[in-house]
Amino acid sequence: MRKFRKKLSAAFLSLSIASVSAVTFTAYADVYNYDRRGSAVPSQAGYTAEKAVSGTDLGISAFNSPSDIFCSSDNIFYIADSGNDRIIAVDTEFEKVLEVYDSFIMPDGTETALKKPMGVCVSAENGLMYIADTDNGRILVADMDRNVKYEITKPETDVYDSKKTFLPQKVLVDKGGNIYAVLGNITTGAAMFSPEGEFTGFYGANRVEPTAEAVRNYFRGLFMSDEKKARRARSVPSGITNFDIDGDFIFTCTSSSGQTADTVKKLNAAGINIFSDMEVTFGDYTPMYDTSQNKVMSSAFVDIDISENGNINCLDYTAGRIFQYDKDCDLLFIAGESSQRLGGFDKSAAIESMGDRLFVVDSAKCTVTVFRETLFGNTVHKAVDLYNEGRYDEALEPWYEVLKRDGNYHFAHVGIASALLRKGDYKGAMKYAKLAGDKKIYGKAFEGYRREFLGEYGGYIFAGAAVLAVAAVILIKRRKSGRKEKKAHDGLK
Repeated sequence: MRKFRKKLSAAFLSLSIASVSAVTFTAYADVYNYDRRGSAVPSQAGYTAEKAVSGTDLGISAFNSPSDIFCSSDNIFYIADSGNDRIIAVDTEFEKVLEVYDSFIMPDGTETALKKPMGVCVSAENGLMYIADTDNGRILVADMDRNVKYEITKPETDVYDSKKTFLPQKVLVDKGGNIYAVLGNITTGAAMFSPEGEFTGFYGANRVEPTAEAVRNYFRGLFMSDEKKARRARSVPSGITNFDIDGDFIFTCTSSSGQTADTVKKLNAAGINIFSDMEVTFGDYTPMYDTSQNKVMSSAFVDIDISENGNINCLDYTAGRIFQYDKDCDLLFIAGESSQRLGGFDKSAAIESMGDRLFVVDSAKCTVTVFRETLFGNTVHKAVDLYNEGRYDEALEPWYEVLKRDGNYHFAHVGIASALLRKGDYKGAMKYAKLAGDKKIYGKAFEGYRREFLGEYGGYIFAGAAVLAVAAVILIKRRKSGRKEKKAHDGLK
């Protein structure tokens, strides 16, 4: 009996190790995606790393802890080279430096230098450059000739905690000239400023994570005195790490790996999160186990970028991954990894897109990696664009092409099911909806198939039912008549 137990234990252990190994391999394969069951499966690459560019490659001194990248409306890239206290302007092809911004002229004619700038953007509307000049505790607003229009420093208002220092890390400006800043020590949302630099409040704060401890503290607080409440440590939300703007919406992300709510948000003008009611998981579906570091790793987004076509690119600091979603939050591709080779990252810091390319800043390698869309990626994007425009029939051919290259690609099954449903091919729609695990599409297709079936064969079915009913009535009458005759016969006896 003891030998049997040992064999059983050994078999179970081997099976467990094999299972863990399979999960680890699948999760950390060079290219993977998720199927309808939420399992990581090998997939075709949507993007491939083309080159990694350093400061020396561009003919200047090496980058030092670069932390941000921004592509202007005229396709010039601006890199916040934080450790070198400068902003670098680079051409579209990332082949040469156009300008190095390390000092500016103040309105009074004096010269001012940057000190660890961590964020930069350029307004398409007014052509001004906005710099999160972190260690100088200011946001610098200047024209492209280095003339400072004004600077934004710590707000003097009751709304802003006077005990907090002013540490702008990222900066954005909308079409109206309103300025938004991520502050390093603030968790109440992004600071907002008018086009003239006046502080107007905070925007888009994350919700407090509803942990067991937070719920317990809430109920305890119901029975506490005001004095005890004042002394008690309060639950605070995770702060916004980075953001991007697309039309009238601002997208935000957080790098807190313990945060499950509000990891990625789409905020309207009122600060309401459009994604709050959507059932979507950003990043890896389940925490991944990294064998090299011997620890479980949850996705933590350090930057977010919205492409020209509305795709959402999220940069995961934990595993060095790029997670790309369409505008409806359907997962399209996963690219990158945590490694020293081309296409891998040591400390991913920022992401930007332009056309068919993605640009990722690594603050440890001090490089910008350029990813280019593959043929497979182009086919998927074409199908997705047609699908999201409601042109399902036109999307059908590229979706089929996607499945030829990757039979596991989940979204292709959804796209084909939707197209076939619109075409009235209910049987085909049911087939692909089942493969996609989409109950909603399957239900609609089944209703259509049932209606179509009844329309074609309903007359025969009803006629057959009528014949069976008449036959049943005749049979019943005959049986009754036979029983009566039998009773009469038995009575005569």
